[in-house]
Amino acid sequence: MELTFFIGELFENLQGAKVMAIWDRIVAAILQLNIGWRDIIDIIIIAYIFYRLILIIRGTRAEQLVKGLVLLLLAMVVSDKAGLDTLHWMLKQFMTVGLIAIPIVFQPELRRALEQLGRGRFFRRSYWNPQEFDQMLEELMKAIPVLVKKRIGALIVLERETGLKELIETGIRIDGTVSAELLINIFFPRTPLHDGALIMQGNHVAAAGCYLPLTDDPYLNKELGTRHRAGIGITEQSDAVAVMISEETGIISVAHNGVLTRYLDEKKLRNLLTDLCAPARSEGPAIWPWRNSR
Repeated sequence: MELTFFIGELFENLQGAKVMAIWDRIVAAILQLNIGWRDIIDIIIIAYIFYRLILIIRGTRAEQLVKGLVLLLLAMVVSDKAGLDTLHWMLKQFMTVGLIAIPIVFQPELRRALEQLGRGRFFRRSYWNPQEFDQMLEELMKAIPVLVKKRIGALIVLERETGLKELIETGIRIDGTVSAELLINIFFPRTPLHDGALIMQGNHVAAAGCYLPLTDDPYLNKELGTRHRAGIGITEQSDAVAVMISEETGIISVAHNGVLTRYLDEKKLRNLLTDLCAPARSEGPAIWPWRNSR
């Protein structure tokens, strides 16, 4: 196709007036394709879908799986063009089976994509209002320095739009208004609830001693223990924010979207939680503004 030739020539001659001349020829070739406004909208939508898919799988195991599938697809095309019939047949059969296996292999990523779609503004629900958030943040910021000073390990999960009811049911129901004293007592060593995670809904402590899914990221620092792996794991499967305090070092960490931020001081922690969780002060009611039953 003439357009392909022009693009190749452009990359070979990125200098001076040649660039403008080649660009004019590319534009002319595009105009000759007789693309209508519906085609442009169609291309933009497809490009956006692929962009969002890339963001979802980036940094996950699925990224390597996609690269493997692309290599197999290229090998199948090359084997067909080269006349390697046996190899092409084998790759074709493998790809056929692979298409059936894709929903199974990419189940976590597909679930995450559907959850992000369901967290669209139309379906938005909020556990926060500005007063509840301010109360929660103040009590949390009172408790954390005490936990850090006494080297008391803690894992606190702040529920956002993705419901965590199935995880709450794995722990002990509390349904109490948050307070610094309550948080400290829950995580105090050798108490019945100090193991596991504490899950908060708005300014309420929903449950403690909850079991969270662990991340299986093979590149995670080996120094991180189960508490951090659980905090990262829940944020990989939901939009929750997890606050972790290391029992050995007292280091404060926050996980969100599967990304761990470590070595936070109180000021940085407050700013980060405000950026991630604070509701818009002028935010109107959601179209479906239901609250989870407590």
